[in-house]
Amino acid sequence: MNGLPPNSFKTAIAAGRQQIGLWSSLCSNIATEIIGGSGFDWIVLDTEHAPNEIPGLLQQLQALAASLTVEPVVRVAWNDAVTIKRVLDIGARTLLIPFVQNAEEARLAVAATRYPPQGIRGVSVGPRANRYGRVAGYHHVAHENICVIVQIETRSACAEIEAIAAVEGVDGIFIGPSDLAADLGHLANPRHPDVQTAIADACARIRAAGKGAGMLTGDPEEACRYLAAGFTFVAMGSDAGVLANATAALAAKGKEQVARLIEKTRSTQE
Repeated sequence: MNGLPPNSFKTAIAAGRQQIGLWSSLCSNIATEIIGGSGFDWIVLDTEHAPNEIPGLLQQLQALAASLTVEPVVRVAWNDAVTIKRVLDIGARTLLIPFVQNAEEARLAVAATRYPPQGIRGVSVGPRANRYGRVAGYHHVAHENICVIVQIETRSACAEIEAIAAVEGVDGIFIGPSDLAADLGHLANPRHPDVQTAIADACARIRAAGKGAGMLTGDPEEACRYLAAGFTFVAMGSDAGVLANATAALAAKGKEQVARLIEKTRSTQE
């Protein structure tokens, strides 16, 4: 597209090239800028389960613009055309749309990302998405650079994988492990064998349908297992999780050293 870089993430998952990602829920443009330079292929800016709103989201997209290798993926709060329109206008071009249950809901998601006559996206002449009106012909070809990933989170949605994948404009299908586990009767236990069986089956069917299959886990080793099992794009953790775990480990190490020093001092005094 003239004036805008190609969506390398969309191209990669269409070609089956595996992509490593990170979840971001800290809602900080500074944190986002830091992780943007870490070497991930994609970073999810979450607005469903994080207190992200449009002004802050815009700042995070601006922070990630400095990276030439990472693609921002915005998870919108709901499959809502107004929300999707606003996120696209501020420059997001890869969207993760939660709780898509069937082909009709997938079609609605895609339609919200397309200008008429292909869809229902509202027209703004000069949003950030087309460099404030500087990209000639943007409105006619914008959809070519937009990547739509739909998230399936229930056994009902899993039963509709083939129909969802057949919807034109759906680029990938992401499995929400926590909600799927809850729907299968294993709340907060996505590693339950029943859940893992459902995930493996869903991945195989998504790939057989010719779409990229996505997954999230907080365990890097588990992420590698998912990649080995055929998932196309996998988030290996979250910025909040990395911060929590690293600071806890640092504090524990510090307290251990203090305890050793105290014990050494006592021994010396005795």
